[in-house]
Amino acid sequence: MLRRTPRLLAATLAAAALALGACATDNSADTPAAGTGSAGAAYPVTVGKLTLEKRPEKIVSLSASATEMLFAIGAGKQVTAVDEQSNFPADAPKTDLSGFTPNAEAIAGRNPDLVVLSDDRNKIVEQLTTLKIPVYQTPAATTLDDTYRQITELGALTGHADEAGDVTRRMKDDITKLVADLPKRAEKLTYYHELGPELYTATSKTFIGSLYVLAGLENIADPADADGRSGGYPQLSQEVIVKADPDFVFLADTRCCQQNAETVKARAGWAGLTAVKNNQVVALDDDIASRWGPRVVDLLRTVVDAVAKVPA
Repeated sequence: MLRRTPRLLAATLAAAALALGACATDNSADTPAAGTGSAGAAYPVTVGKLTLEKRPEKIVSLSASATEMLFAIGAGKQVTAVDEQSNFPADAPKTDLSGFTPNAEAIAGRNPDLVVLSDDRNKIVEQLTTLKIPVYQTPAATTLDDTYRQITELGALTGHADEAGDVTRRMKDDITKLVADLPKRAEKLTYYHELGPELYTATSKTFIGSLYVLAGLENIADPADADGRSGGYPQLSQEVIVKADPDFVFLADTRCCQQNAETVKARAGWAGLTAVKNNQVVALDDDIASRWGPRVVDLLRTVVDAVAKVPA
């Protein structure tokens, strides 16, 4: 949910390669089935500087978040290949193509009529453009509006504008309901969001942080990056976390790094944290917590459900 994913950035900053997450639980039954597209979809279609003369039927997605978006709007049957990190939904045509080290020749070998990617690594956009392969970028979202925009634009490009509109409306409605149901508190509860055992975290100025703001929580990491030099992803110390004594600890490293309530409790000084004593160490799905597609609603629901259990 950042320049690539929170865990990848944490790994880079920590100079340690964190695993990029295991497959999430499949709830593809909630994913709209791919159909013929929006009624009356007409081409050419232009989004930004990209114009497609006809509906793409061989889409290569090199972004796990974009893959989730494409399937959510009903364009799954048009997706012929995805990168090795695109593990949701389970029937996505996973390959050994890389979104981190993209290879133009390997991508071109798939004969795509549209490539969707997040980052312009290895000048891949220029290389694919030279090969006359259309490219649409979905940079890591910094706000929910970014997510809605990307879903909407993918809907237009793939001939699923109506379905994309349905997805964004449903997301907005679900988020509004989740937030409305929160208990009113005189004082905000605090939290620590863990990207990895090295104690990298995310502030309120990040995409993931903005979801916690919606849930009415206060981030103990905000003072650690008040000047923004860490890009919203500072590394905290054991001492800082113990002193802040957060009401919640949210773990986004349960799959990659096998962290859980027991491993947290076993850390020096952590057994006395309010979050630990009150059983408010919350395990998140690594993938959902690091992507900015439609499943951000599931992430917010997990947070809101945890918060709702604490009496106002």
